[in-house]
Amino acid sequence: MPTKKSKHPARRLVTPRSSTAKKSGGKKASGAGKYEPIRRELQRQRKALLNEAGDSLAHRPEIEAHPDVSDQASAEIDQSFEIRLKERGQKLLKKIDEALERMASRTYGICEDCGGAIPFQRLKARPVTTLCIECKTLQEEKEKSRR
Repeated sequence: MPTKKSKHPARRLVTPRSSTAKKSGGKKASGAGKYEPIRRELQRQRKALLNEAGDSLAHRPEIEAHPDVSDQASAEIDQSFEIRLKERGQKLLKKIDEALERMASRTYGICEDCGGAIPFQRLKARPVTTLCIECKTLQEEKEKSRR
C-alpha cells in the first residue's frame, strides 16, 4: 500500500482499514459501521439546528426604538449577541454536513493533515473534528506563536 509524505517525519501515513472490510478483495461489508452512533448524533444535531433556525425566522422580533440611549444600546447588544449565536450555529451546521459527507465517502476518522487515524474517543467527543490530537496541538501552537 503506498504511503503519503508526512509533515511529521517519524510518522508513516497509511489510510486506516475499516474493521468491516472483508479479507477477500478488501471490499467493505454492508451495515451501519462503527461510526453509526456518531452519525445519528450528528443528524440529530443537524435537525435541531435547522429547527432552531426555522423558529427564529418565523418568530423574528421587530427592532424596537427606545427613547433612552442606554436602553437602545442594551437592545442592540442583545441583538448582536443573538446574531453571533446564529452565525456559530451556521458554522456548526456546515461542519456537521462536511462530517456526514466524509462518512458517506468513507474518509471520516482520517486526519486531514497527516492521514493517520483519529481515535474513536476523540471523534465521539468532537464528531466534526478533522484533525488527530497531535496535528490539532501543532496547529494551536502555530496559531499561538503568530499572535
